[in-house]
Amino acid sequence: MIDVMRAFTVAAWAFDRGAEKIVLARSLDEALALKSRHPDWVALKDGAPAPGFDTVNSPGLLRTSDLGGRTVVQKTTAGTTGALAVREASLVLCAGFVVAEATARLLRARGCDSVTFVVTGEDGRADEDLACAQYIARRATGAETDPAGFLRRAAASRAAAELARGVREGAHPDDVALCLELDRFPFAMVAAPEDSLMVLRPYGAPSPP
Repeated sequence: MIDVMRAFTVAAWAFDRGAEKIVLARSLDEALALKSRHPDWVALKDGAPAPGFDTVNSPGLLRTSDLGGRTVVQKTTAGTTGALAVREASLVLCAGFVVAEATARLLRARGCDSVTFVVTGEDGRADEDLACAQYIARRATGAETDPAGFLRRAAASRAAAELARGVREGAHPDDVALCLELDRFPFAMVAAPEDSLMVLRPYGAPSPP
């Protein structure tokens, strides 16, 4: 699952800031219900801030948060919806440029015969997601690949332009740059069913000192 701008960039930042796991919510109502049952969980959503939610889907806004040991509930328009749609797959990886190499490394290690990249943005047409998927696909084969062209495509995408112009609510001026930080984090992100929930966890992160 690829969502560069911004769901899975935000997810990676949440893990970097100490989150233990991320519950991918099917709807805003489910996210609020989970938050109600677990008041210590951190709920975030796309768009403008809203009652019941702690923050929004912005890496620039999340990067200063202390999420040590916390559970995050994430509901976004594209990324979380896409991950929930493929919950029956044998391995579901959620990725963006910030975890590209770690994702490719895990695919190489697993020796996956068949890999399907699902582009979530703009009904599967988001160029930033297509560029990221193509880059990870090449790296998954072990081929040396210059990332510059892929990052340029993402920087020129519609999503990047809308974020830069402030068209999308709940954004930070640094969001585009943060979404294009190649290999910012050393872990992949694996989503799997846990009881009735779809839960995202970091995979391959270094042990804390």
